[in-house]
Amino acid sequence: MGVPMIQIERLHKWFGRLHVLNDVSLSVEKGEKVVIIGPSGAGKSTLLRVVNYLEPFDSGTIRINGEPVYRYEVNGKLVRDPEWKIRRVRAEVGMVFQRFNLFPHMTALQNVITAPIHVRGLSRRDAEERGRALLAKVGLADKLDAYPAELSGGQQQRVAIARALAMEPEAMLFDEATSALDPELVGEVLRVMRQLAAEGMTMLVVTHEMGFAREVADRVVFMDNGVIVEQGPSDVIFRRPDNERTRSFLQAILTH
Repeated sequence: MGVPMIQIERLHKWFGRLHVLNDVSLSVEKGEKVVIIGPSGAGKSTLLRVVNYLEPFDSGTIRINGEPVYRYEVNGKLVRDPEWKIRRVRAEVGMVFQRFNLFPHMTALQNVITAPIHVRGLSRRDAEERGRALLAKVGLADKLDAYPAELSGGQQQRVAIARALAMEPEAMLFDEATSALDPELVGEVLRVMRQLAAEGMTMLVVTHEMGFAREVADRVVFMDNGVIVEQGPSDVIFRRPDNERTRSFLQAILTH
């Protein structure tokens, strides 16, 4: 097996006196789909935000394609990456949030093409061609000129996924991408996520959608109180987890 796409080593993160990530180590291989589950407050979303450096971390190392990023030690000295390097990493590891974060004054197509033009240096023509193809891919070929306020929550989230894909990332982070949606709109977003998984995209996903986790994940990670309690293949975690805390969580959520 080659170098992991994402490698997290002994990560610690504090919010004041709250130890939200406590010695967390996790790797995601290229093409692997890893789904993180656990109760609210377990540290799941914080972990994703740290991987994208939307939250700084206090100690530990993150490697993307084998290279240490953000903050790390070289010859005993702490190195902090400059902003341009952080932006470059974020272009490689796309992120889709619980809230859609679309620019309200831009159409769906404009939301998708802005970053490739300004960050990747794509020509407007090439960016628009790619943007149209991506919006078609997520089922929104007829919504190119629609503004976010004219779209349903599920449609806005699919625009957000297209926007992340427009940067041609090597991996995608999904932070509870369906939890802000009405129940009838969840399916259309999960369909797009399933399609990406089937195409071999490397994915690290935080979700409460247990059916999706069971079906798509190569590996399921259960977190609680800032630590990884247990991880393994989805059928093992869902059918015969080793840890009592994992069992009680799944029993509560699957019989809810």
